[in-house]
Amino acid sequence: MIPTWGLFRNGVVGVFQRPVFASIRYFVSCLSKKDSYELNRMLTQCQGSIRCINKMHAKIIIGGYEQNVFVGSKLFTMYSELGQFDAHKVFDNLSERDVFLWNLRIQTYANSGLSMEALDVYKEMCEQGVVMDKYTFTFILKASGIVKDEKTGCVIHGRVVKCGFYSNVFVGNALVAFYAKCQMIEACRSVFEEILQKDLVSWNSVISGYTTNGRFIEALELFHTLLHEESIGAPDHATLVTILPACAQAADIQLGFWIHCHAIKTGLANDVMLGSGLIAMYGNCGHLDYACHVFDQIPKRNIMVWTAMIRSYGMHGNAEKTLDLFSNFLKDGLRPDGVVFLCLLSTCSHAGLVAKGREIFKQMDDYDIEKGQEHYACMVDLFGRAGLVMEAVGLIKSMPMVAGKDVYGALLGACGMHNNVGLAEVVAKKLFGLDPKSGGRYVTLAKIYGGAGRLKEAAAVRKTMVKNGIKKAFGCSMVEVDGVVHRFGAEDETHVRRWEIFETLARVDKMMAEEV
Repeated sequence: MIPTWGLFRNGVVGVFQRPVFASIRYFVSCLSKKDSYELNRMLTQCQGSIRCINKMHAKIIIGGYEQNVFVGSKLFTMYSELGQFDAHKVFDNLSERDVFLWNLRIQTYANSGLSMEALDVYKEMCEQGVVMDKYTFTFILKASGIVKDEKTGCVIHGRVVKCGFYSNVFVGNALVAFYAKCQMIEACRSVFEEILQKDLVSWNSVISGYTTNGRFIEALELFHTLLHEESIGAPDHATLVTILPACAQAADIQLGFWIHCHAIKTGLANDVMLGSGLIAMYGNCGHLDYACHVFDQIPKRNIMVWTAMIRSYGMHGNAEKTLDLFSNFLKDGLRPDGVVFLCLLSTCSHAGLVAKGREIFKQMDDYDIEKGQEHYACMVDLFGRAGLVMEAVGLIKSMPMVAGKDVYGALLGACGMHNNVGLAEVVAKKLFGLDPKSGGRYVTLAKIYGGAGRLKEAAAVRKTMVKNGIKKAFGCSMVEVDGVVHRFGAEDETHVRRWEIFETLARVDKMMAEEV
């Protein structure tokens, strides 16, 4: 709240011993002689002290300087830097507000997680006809991206073009990040291409956009292009952290080695963010020894590093080592979160450790961690693999929320493993409502019917897929040649080098037959 007269009763100001408060005491005695420059100087001495700023604010009100634009701007800035929402009261009392103050208000809200309030300020600027600059658009696009407000963001994009900032690198980078957060990856790439003078942030933003939206191959292709852009320079910490998840998902071990070497050369090898990314990449590529080496080299491990290592052992079926790591994690004084427990439950599921899985699931309550759909799906999968299908059904009925597609998907898989056709029909019906375009659900049910000898029902399911235009996503193989990643599927005749691929596969088949 704004300080009041009550702060100055009984000579309260005079009791402070610090030099800054002594200055304020002197200021009180000759307030009328001080101009706005002196007030700003006094405010600067309060840097970082909300108590001191509050007292100076009161002096400003007493002296009648509350509407002085120069003083008000300084006071507003200092409140904003400390995240204090007294700033908006200062703003409202100013008779003149320049674009800097409007921008600072938007930035304060956006950085404080109040994106809707930031959008309201922007709308107020539009209504009052405030002339906006590049920083206005940069800050408001960040707020729009946080709340994924596609409609408002697109309107802002239009105003960017109208105001002539379309090719500005700062605004362009903000637009790239906005579209990436809204999963509008084509628009993200289009804006990126329109930036005339791209910087490293531009490249990092678009690579991050592709990575976070699951477009890993395109992210890798962009990264390889970046490495040949001499005007941009070497990748920085953000670039490496951004591209490592794509390396992990695409199992691009060669690029992973290059990133690791580059991190060592630039002194980033012990960085926790980069280290956790390297561990995940090596784990996905099957190189647990390298993952362990990176883990051991990091002196101060945080929860991200531990989680990456736990997940790497878990995905390779080493349940004993995974549980040992979790024990050491707790001994290190760290508190587990939902992701750590998800890794542990997944490990127990694949290793068939029913009793341990139950124990870990119950342990989540001890740490007051909310159980999400993914945790329940892991438990259903655990019970299903162990043949405890009805216990899985009971768990679903006990869920405090409505079960989602992942939970029922795990149950359908359990029905397939144990030939429970009746339950599979019930579960599949729910899944067709929850996830109507997933061809995998239909194929699973068709296989269950086929395994039970009910070929007529299996054919009916497949006909439904054809009728509704539902297709199962096919897997593909990938190979990197000279820095270019090539993808092809079974009997894929679209690749330009398809005849070389088919001839190579034929030779491999022949060699395998000869070995047998």
